[in-house]
Amino acid sequence: MATLPLSLVAPALGAAGAYLNARFQVYYDLDLLRSVIPAVLNQAWWMYRGRLNFFYRFEDLALEKSSQNRDFLRFEDRSYTYAQAYDIVLRYAAWLKEKRGVKKGEMVALDFQNTDTLLFLVLALWSLGAVPALINYNLLGKPLVHCITKAKSKLVLIDPSVAGNVGDDVKTELSDTTFEVVTPQLDSQIQSLEPYRAPDEVRSDAAGRGMAMLIYTSGTTGLPKAAIISWSKVAIPSGFSSRWVGTTKNDTFYTAMPLYHSTAMLLGFTHTLSRGATFAMSRKFSTSHFWDDVRKHDASIIQYVGETCRYLLSAPVRLDPVTGENLDRKHNVRVAFGNGLRPDVWDKFKERFGVETICEFYASTEGSFGTWNKSRNGYSLGAVGRNGALYNAILGHSVAVVRVDIDTEQPFRDPETGLCVRVNRGEPGELLFALPPKDVEARFHGYFGDDDATSKKIMRSVIKNGDAWFRTGDVVRWDAENRLYFTDRIGDTFRWKSENVSTAEVAQAVGLHPSIQESNVYGVELPNHEGRAGCAAVIFKASALDSNGVPTSETLKSLAEHVRGNLPKYALPLFLRLVQDDSAHSTGTNKQQKTHLRNEGVDPEKTKQDQVYWLKGDSYVHFERSDWDELRDGKVKL
Repeated sequence: MATLPLSLVAPALGAAGAYLNARFQVYYDLDLLRSVIPAVLNQAWWMYRGRLNFFYRFEDLALEKSSQNRDFLRFEDRSYTYAQAYDIVLRYAAWLKEKRGVKKGEMVALDFQNTDTLLFLVLALWSLGAVPALINYNLLGKPLVHCITKAKSKLVLIDPSVAGNVGDDVKTELSDTTFEVVTPQLDSQIQSLEPYRAPDEVRSDAAGRGMAMLIYTSGTTGLPKAAIISWSKVAIPSGFSSRWVGTTKNDTFYTAMPLYHSTAMLLGFTHTLSRGATFAMSRKFSTSHFWDDVRKHDASIIQYVGETCRYLLSAPVRLDPVTGENLDRKHNVRVAFGNGLRPDVWDKFKERFGVETICEFYASTEGSFGTWNKSRNGYSLGAVGRNGALYNAILGHSVAVVRVDIDTEQPFRDPETGLCVRVNRGEPGELLFALPPKDVEARFHGYFGDDDATSKKIMRSVIKNGDAWFRTGDVVRWDAENRLYFTDRIGDTFRWKSENVSTAEVAQAVGLHPSIQESNVYGVELPNHEGRAGCAAVIFKASALDSNGVPTSETLKSLAEHVRGNLPKYALPLFLRLVQDDSAHSTGTNKQQKTHLRNEGVDPEKTKQDQVYWLKGDSYVHFERSDWDELRDGKVKL
């Protein structure tokens, strides 16, 4: 038998292996599996030993000689080792138990900005077997009352910085609730108490389905809903994500995202805790101070959500006031980890700030699954998830993308079978995650005290009779290379000229114009017209404006030419609304809000001080009240 020399065989095998890996993404799938399997096994081991409560992760690090003197937390000008923080947490536990009577299973509402005190309280409550309910500190009035009531909290602890949001109207309506501001004076009293470590009995029965905390949805389309965060949802995502990102004990993870949200709490704080690393944070996000904080805390991993990276990219270049050195790349960050990074910002952010790796994910606070995209090159730019053949074979049955009826905003059902219809690769559809049909609560724990809202997220008989699936409410596109792209939120997609228009795709096209700092696209109703016309709420860069702060005629003409060249006619944003303050149209996690913009439309009575332009011929021109009157009177047809 003829044999080939090793010098020929080895390169051939190497080339074949490289081809198969590129074709089927074997290494990428193995990375995902190497990250998720230990997380699942750890959860099972901790539960078997009665140590699933994450207070034990913190305690172990505080008591072990190898980690007790490692920095646990950096905040503003303060830092705490694991051992120092442990002592403080046990004093808070003593105060909560002895002075406020907090018992196992009790829910305590925490109304805080990002502070060291907030994390000490969370850990102290866990040590007592109690449950923190994390309140959005921006809430006041009825929404605040609603959130406290939902949690059945009889004790609300408040950050002095936001105490003004808790008015007499709230306290009067919740007369049986104790409201206490945790002032520096109170903190000093707490630290004078003897540390108290509750016996293991109050924590040892923590199970996968047991409630670790409540985190509220944003409530952009109604009052916030209290999502139940189970110990499984703490243990597995934090354990998986920390391995997948590559976080080690030597890393410092920095976030400016609010801890009342799952991204910062679960994929930031508990992510860091699961690896024994250092957690750094700022009180809240600030474009101008973000990189200063990153440098001060020597962060190696940063977190983003929504438009965070766009805001950072829109800021002027930072120069050292003494040396004139460009500070944009003067940091030790190797990974940016988060969700909502748009494709038109992706590479610009990496290049300007010198960040090597983007770790983008897709998940929801209450959801049962997530998708993950670790990107170091242009192959998966803009994708919210990707995987290969091996991952598909093991977990592909847990995910479905089905056709959506835009008019009903429900998954389409085949009239003959009554089942939903999977879309072909490359076509948009709603993303669904599988649930155990006989025990959906094993994967989806729902909303606390809201069975109706919980049931609306569950669909039955989707792919086959009797199955159960979690509705994400998001439209995605899964391409032939197993890359997953976010298309739109159901309800954001609108119909115009009998075509479905994706607001996300239009916003991306508008955002690629060099004069646009930010764009937020939605559909508006017009008198005497069917469907909704495209409107983009935009913030122009200063260079595109004249001395009066108005976009120049060259800018408006260039933008009109740009959208006509990059979008089909039915998807053109026929209107522009100039907004001045991006914060007024974003959530606390830098995600864009459309509801009030969509409701106001382009009616001059409602848009008020914002200037509106519309597409006429080869340019955008000012939209006058007389133009609205002609639309209303049926004299203009678009």
